[in-house]
Amino acid sequence: MRITPKQVEQYRNDGFLVLEDFVSRDACDLLKARAQELVAQFDPQRLVSIFSTREQSRLADDYFLTSGDKIRFFFEEAAFLSDGTLKQPKERSINKMGHALHDLDPVFDRFSRTKDIQRLVSDLGISSPLLIQSMYIFKQPKIGGEVSCHQDSTFLYTEPFDIAGLWFAIEDATTENGCLWAMPGGHTVGLQSRWLRTPDGMKFETLQSHNWSENKLVPLEVKKGTLIVLHGLLPHKSLANRSVTSRHAYTLHVMSSDARYPSDNWLQRSAAMPFRGF
Repeated sequence: MRITPKQVEQYRNDGFLVLEDFVSRDACDLLKARAQELVAQFDPQRLVSIFSTREQSRLADDYFLTSGDKIRFFFEEAAFLSDGTLKQPKERSINKMGHALHDLDPVFDRFSRTKDIQRLVSDLGISSPLLIQSMYIFKQPKIGGEVSCHQDSTFLYTEPFDIAGLWFAIEDATTENGCLWAMPGGHTVGLQSRWLRTPDGMKFETLQSHNWSENKLVPLEVKKGTLIVLHGLLPHKSLANRSVTSRHAYTLHVMSSDARYPSDNWLQRSAAMPFRGF
């Protein structure tokens, strides 16, 4: 599978590209089954770590900040009762798992390193690519949390900006169950902020005070097997899932090894597990 020059131009103009039927339904089912196996093996009593898209409690969460070379699990904010116990089984409570699935699990490794993905990344002009982050997102029925409007380069900063997010729909994504919303052309406004390590802990550094007009966001309703490519500077979000259906997705972030990946980015790896390519 190759993308055309017209599609490359569309990506450069819009900051995103929707590629239907990029992966097979069987491949989606296999990844979903493996994700469910990993959750089944996870003991939630060992840790309660809530992934929040609004509160800053995660800034001091060592479990999150040291997950760059591990497979770790993060709960939905609305998964807990007031006494800290889960409202429902863990299988219906996990927000996501990450961030090195592609390097530590053989099923995720095979999904992430296909020839189709390698050719796509090459066609996008990302030279000598490195796979730096992966996440499996569950977007649980009824309690799936909102992800506020953001740019991926805020969290995965490179110099120059040479990073792309690959968002795979493992299930159908609709406006009802929390599909992505993207701002066409929004990647041209520049980076608003960085989330970076400092001697005093994690901090947001404001780079410009431009306010996004979220009424420019458009919904990206897609079918299972679709790949959405997201420029690192593209503003995008997803709303809460209050429907009765989940919205599983898998994301993979790829950068050029020619770009600089600063040591004050939040996601870091030990010397024993450097970033690697295809």
